[in-house]
Amino acid sequence: MPNWTDTLSALGARFHPADASQVEDFGRPLAAAELADGFVAAVTDLGLIAVQGDDAASFLHKQLTNDVEHLGLQEARLAGFCTPKGRLQATFLYWRGADTVYLQLPRAIQAPLQKRLSMFVLRDKAKLRDATQEAPFAAMLGLGGARAQAMLARHVAMLPDVPYGKAEGDFGTVLRLSDVFGAPRYLWLASIEAASAALPALAAELALGGNQAWNLAAIHAGVPQVTSATQEQFVPQMINLELLGGVNFKKGCYPGQEIVARSQYLGKLKRRTALATVDQADARAGDEVFSMADPGQPCGMVVNAAANGLGGADLLVEMKLGALGEDVRHGAAGGPALVFQHMPYHLDAIDV
Repeated sequence: MPNWTDTLSALGARFHPADASQVEDFGRPLAAAELADGFVAAVTDLGLIAVQGDDAASFLHKQLTNDVEHLGLQEARLAGFCTPKGRLQATFLYWRGADTVYLQLPRAIQAPLQKRLSMFVLRDKAKLRDATQEAPFAAMLGLGGARAQAMLARHVAMLPDVPYGKAEGDFGTVLRLSDVFGAPRYLWLASIEAASAALPALAAELALGGNQAWNLAAIHAGVPQVTSATQEQFVPQMINLELLGGVNFKKGCYPGQEIVARSQYLGKLKRRTALATVDQADARAGDEVFSMADPGQPCGMVVNAAANGLGGADLLVEMKLGALGEDVRHGAAGGPALVFQHMPYHLDAIDV
């Protein structure tokens, strides 16, 4: 089988000869303005779990925060997997085939999550496997921005019409995700041959990036991802998962369901995730943030961070809603200040 890393290395040498060794991001981080104009990103840090069998959907329906049994073949959704205390162990993008449900998550936490989910299969007719390197999914390209839709349409036979729609064919699988910068955002899973043939033409017309570009786009779309640094830190509402359709409050039980429901219906939610910029390029998920109104204790935590191509980082930050109008610092009370930006959706009655 061809090696996707070798393909990206060769393309990196073509576009950025001095930085060809930096396969993941082709030598430089992209800025939000470049993403808004149109970008293509080679995504290498996501893994894929395939859950196959007659009971695959019903098994996952009992484990995840969202409805799996009634998911259509032309749909994708977000979901979480919680501890019994309602804390997220992982967030997934998921979709289904005839007898298989696919769960996408960070590759760094895939193996332990796959093992943990497997422990709950019991008598269900379902088997989990690592599908990351399987031929139809071996290459992943993320696209977005004003010019991306027209460029992608040159290489695939059909595109989903709405966010979280799915198109499938000889070209592979295309998932349309939450829009970003007022334009569609797509994830194209394909064979290495198909992606290798298309990527040079796409990169000739669009800004070329890697994991940094894809993660930065997701941050600006307001879509969180639980990583190894933030496992078991948040209930779903803290990272806006139900605002993104990732929690179904009418489905049956799943681990932590009572706590998630109680958080929704008893009292006003006091914590949310907001979009911010900080003059700290090495900001990371799991970093704490501090309000100068009460600097002795953290008021929140970075959920996701990506270099913004301007010397700093853009963040999704889970925090107390009451601190949104305050002077909030990264890392410590004396750290750099966060500059909050408008989210692409409303945080209840508050639009950050």
